[in-house]
Amino acid sequence: MEQINLDVQLRKDLGSARARKVRRANLIPAVIYGGSAKPTMIQADRKIYDRIYRQHAGESLIYHLNVLDDGKKVADFPAIVKDVQLHPVTEEVIHLDFNRISLDKEIEIKVKIITKGEAIGIKRDGGTLDHTMWELDVICLPTGIPHHIEVDITNLGIHDAIHVKDLNLPAGVRTKHDPESVVVMVAGSMREEVATPVEGEAATTAAAEPEVLKEKKKEEGEAGASAKKTEAAPVAKKEEKK
Repeated sequence: MEQINLDVQLRKDLGSARARKVRRANLIPAVIYGGSAKPTMIQADRKIYDRIYRQHAGESLIYHLNVLDDGKKVADFPAIVKDVQLHPVTEEVIHLDFNRISLDKEIEIKVKIITKGEAIGIKRDGGTLDHTMWELDVICLPTGIPHHIEVDITNLGIHDAIHVKDLNLPAGVRTKHDPESVVVMVAGSMREEVATPVEGEAATTAAAEPEVLKEKKKEEGEAGASAKKTEAAPVAKKEEKK
């Protein structure tokens, strides 16, 4: 993997107030960890780092840090970014943590997972893509860190999934993740399906309907007969008087 050269300055004034002063000077406060040395406080040029950050968004990079003190190089070594702190509103980088590494020793690092193609279960059957794992922790030499891990989802149908064990990792790269962990899958369509009655239920319903109609007609017949009797009663009384 390519190493990106980055000049950084030693930062001698510590504390939150000093860090704010560094940011106002268009610099990014940072710390270098790892190795046998104590954590080293540094600052990086914001414009230079932001350009690298935009150009390689989502990639795992190796930096070759040139540590300067009043313009004089005092150290240089490879390092990776361990953590990036962003401003909660502007999303501007406000602090960096670097981790000093050795190019001949394996490291564990997160690598982005990206998908390739359009799943047949989405294109043909209206399913939805459920991307559950966006990064994979890999173990490898720093020079063998992949930029990303590509997953071809073209042949995935409804309810099909790709697991960690299905990933095609480059030579010399391995992972501790559970092999059965789902990376991406195609879920069913979000459209509601109309319930279809079972044959037995349909037959029962059909058989029950005539009974209901018979009962209804019987009730109507009885009600009609009662009404006729009520109407006929006064007439009978008048005839008796005559």
